[in-house]
Amino acid sequence: MKSEDELGDWRRTHYSSQVTPDLDGKEVTVFGWVSSVRTQGGITFLIVNDKEGIFQVTTIRGKSSDALVEKMGTIAEQTSIGVRGIVKKIAKAPNGAEVIPTEIKILNPAKKKPPFSVFGGALPSIDKRLDIRAVDLRREKAQAIFRIQSVLLRSLREFFMERGYFEVRTPKLISTATEGGASLFSVLYYNRPSFLTQSPQLYKEELVMPFEKVFEIGPAFRAEESRTQKHLSEITSIDIEEAYVDYQDIMATLEALIRKAAGDVADSCSKEFEKLKRAPVEVPGRFDRLTYGAVIKEITKRRDGIAWGDDVTGPDGEELAKSHPGFYFITDWPTSSKPFYIKPKTAEPKVSESFDLMHGSLELASGGTRVTSKSALVKRLKDQKLKPQAFEYHLDAFDYGMPPHAGFGLGLERLMMTLTGEENIREVTLFPRDKLRLVP
Repeated sequence: MKSEDELGDWRRTHYSSQVTPDLDGKEVTVFGWVSSVRTQGGITFLIVNDKEGIFQVTTIRGKSSDALVEKMGTIAEQTSIGVRGIVKKIAKAPNGAEVIPTEIKILNPAKKKPPFSVFGGALPSIDKRLDIRAVDLRREKAQAIFRIQSVLLRSLREFFMERGYFEVRTPKLISTATEGGASLFSVLYYNRPSFLTQSPQLYKEELVMPFEKVFEIGPAFRAEESRTQKHLSEITSIDIEEAYVDYQDIMATLEALIRKAAGDVADSCSKEFEKLKRAPVEVPGRFDRLTYGAVIKEITKRRDGIAWGDDVTGPDGEELAKSHPGFYFITDWPTSSKPFYIKPKTAEPKVSESFDLMHGSLELASGGTRVTSKSALVKRLKDQKLKPQAFEYHLDAFDYGMPPHAGFGLGLERLMMTLTGEENIREVTLFPRDKLRLVP
């Protein structure tokens, strides 16, 4: 099968969702990729997909031109085509109508058959599918996941805009580690060393000085040595920072954000959830707030091996999830376990004004009240074996009346795992990046 002419002056007049009985007898020009070819008794049916769904193209030997019938018989699945023809009302066709073609353009014929079916049946591992991710994303389930993600992102932005947050963009090339530690990607910036940002933390803190309430939805990078179903090297981080509030206020904001986003997704994506064969996630009227100390006591009653200062992960997190399967906060973490910019409690400095948002055993977000005293921030840096001079550009801002503030960072991909019920974070990421994958 050879390719046709170029696109030329052909332009779409309708999407699949618009090919309905109301257009009976009207001419349309439609485009898409062929998902099914079937011939039965001189009748050839094509099922063609576009971004809105599917439409049917039908030729009948003896009624359609011989050249058109022959061309229909050469089209392979996955081929990109354009169709110009007349809509015919027919009950058995998708949306109750089909297109009887007068012309067909084979814009780019498929030269290979995918090593797995995009229409159902057994699938190979996610790693094999990721090798041809663009084809994998033609699967109905994958389409449903990312349609949900699109609705989710719109909902998040609406929430922030309605509450007066100012959208910002912060640098992704930085000179010093935001969080400290070794989980950094180094980059040669001209002739100087630099790093890919772990989070927009320090910049969004500085931005509360002029704007008070800011948010960013953007990439963050972590050089994760482990390769698990919950971790990626590049994520999308949903960050806010707000002046004149503390961590209790920010927890209430985060809870309201989750409630709105989950509700909007549930209301707008019923068809997508049907394709995923799951119900929308349930969101409680109020999220439980468990202190870190209470969590340690609860886990200790069930199993040994966890002590004050330990993270609540692995078997400990799974144990906690048995009694807390939905959304809940873990608050008041040990100061030593949190980044240098998290504020210790005034009356109990070993405990910080901090929280993690959990869903079962999965950590979705982390946040807290920030340190606003320059001298206290210098001390926190030294306590964590970091050099204050490396953060001089940030510390300088604190000489100009830094207001009290708090914020959080929420992982988009982990939130998507929660909303869709997917267990592997790569299924909810268009082109995942981890220790073993840099392409496609």
